[in-house]
Amino acid sequence: MTADAYDIVVVGGGTAGAFAAATAATEGLDVVILERKTETDAGHIACGDAIKGKSTFPDVIDLDYLKDESFTNREISRAVFENPADGEDIEIEFGEPGAVLDRKRYGEVLLEEAERVGSDIHYETVVQDVQQADDGTVTGVTGTRNGDHISYDADVVIDAAGALSILQDKTNFGHTFFDTNVQYSQFCSAYREVIDVQEPVEWADAIVFKPTKELGYLWYFPRTDTEINAGLGFQMDQPEMQMVPELKTAVENRPDLVEPTVKDKLGAALPTRRPYDSAVAPGYIAVGDAAGHVNPTTGGGIPGAAKSAYWATKRAISAIADGDVSESALWEYNREVMTDFGKHFAAIDLYNIWGTTSSVQELTEMVSSVPGQHLADALAGTGTASMPLLLKLRTLVDTFGHWGELSELAKVRSKAQELSDHYERYPSDPSGFPTWKSVRDGIMEDVYEITGADPKY
Repeated sequence: MTADAYDIVVVGGGTAGAFAAATAATEGLDVVILERKTETDAGHIACGDAIKGKSTFPDVIDLDYLKDESFTNREISRAVFENPADGEDIEIEFGEPGAVLDRKRYGEVLLEEAERVGSDIHYETVVQDVQQADDGTVTGVTGTRNGDHISYDADVVIDAAGALSILQDKTNFGHTFFDTNVQYSQFCSAYREVIDVQEPVEWADAIVFKPTKELGYLWYFPRTDTEINAGLGFQMDQPEMQMVPELKTAVENRPDLVEPTVKDKLGAALPTRRPYDSAVAPGYIAVGDAAGHVNPTTGGGIPGAAKSAYWATKRAISAIADGDVSESALWEYNREVMTDFGKHFAAIDLYNIWGTTSSVQELTEMVSSVPGQHLADALAGTGTASMPLLLKLRTLVDTFGHWGELSELAKVRSKAQELSDHYERYPSDPSGFPTWKSVRDGIMEDVYEITGADPKY
């Protein structure tokens, strides 16, 4: 078996892996990305392709080049939630325009840039196991490259291997706080196609959603006015959905998608759960999908992957410089995640839990009876303008029969704010974690009691 040695080994060449490697390389460290795909196929990942805002990426690569090459639609100004119950859509305007991108080209540019700033990239490399010292410190990985057995020694291994990473099955996390409470039921199975249509769609400035059975949703994200990313997903704790025929039927039944032609198709699993309570262990850090850094209601994971990879690598660089890659030395990365997007994702996840107690029809009937912006503000926990008296009266009439559910929703919203505030108090070192976790779990018990939902964690 041949062996290579690096300061940092990154497993996976997606968003998280590329940004992690680029961050390390720009700081002068020896870093390699291990990517299982061929160089030709690398970057081809199942994704909704939509991102909110245009400046969410760490400045460690040429971001202008990335946007020019892969941001095919930069004019996304609204979200449309189509209501199958009564046809009255809910429309939400964005404060800052978002974008839809060509995910394959986006992935290619990320890897080009990671290599340009000094990263090595080993394609066709399948990681199969981790190396651990007697004290539990991860010291590298092993696998095959072009059919040959190979090992990689490293001061820190960054796990960017995606949802249900094999590295986490192979690593002994005993005597650490790394989150092992991870189950398939906390994930979503998704499938998407990129289609060309003959006539431009009128909603080229919007991302479009529509609820489906199995607690999922359809999406239509326009790369251009004639090229659409269309997909759907369902929660893996629900009955299995036949996604390919479901999507085919949905696309064929839309009169605004004229003569659709499928040009690409791909499926994947993604986490629709709160971020990992801890994503570090001695010599080991998980980032992006491998740490649950995905919006649990929309499945959006690109910004979280980029940010978490940057923070993780900066922490790893400091730890390597200090000669201490212990759990404590890497712990600050957890706090950075939790007090940033982590607190929002954990809070939003409560609405997923609440939703498991109602059918799609009940949810859509209730949602359609509440004015769109007021509902969006309620779910986001933001302030909203006072509702006019006539609108209040209409809402009371329209929501008749759902007052119990709306009362539950108000209580869940209160708990979501309490949970977000608690994540702001995430401990600065591992010694404070058990107490923090105990309080958090108490909030979750309240949520289960309010909703009657089965525990998710």
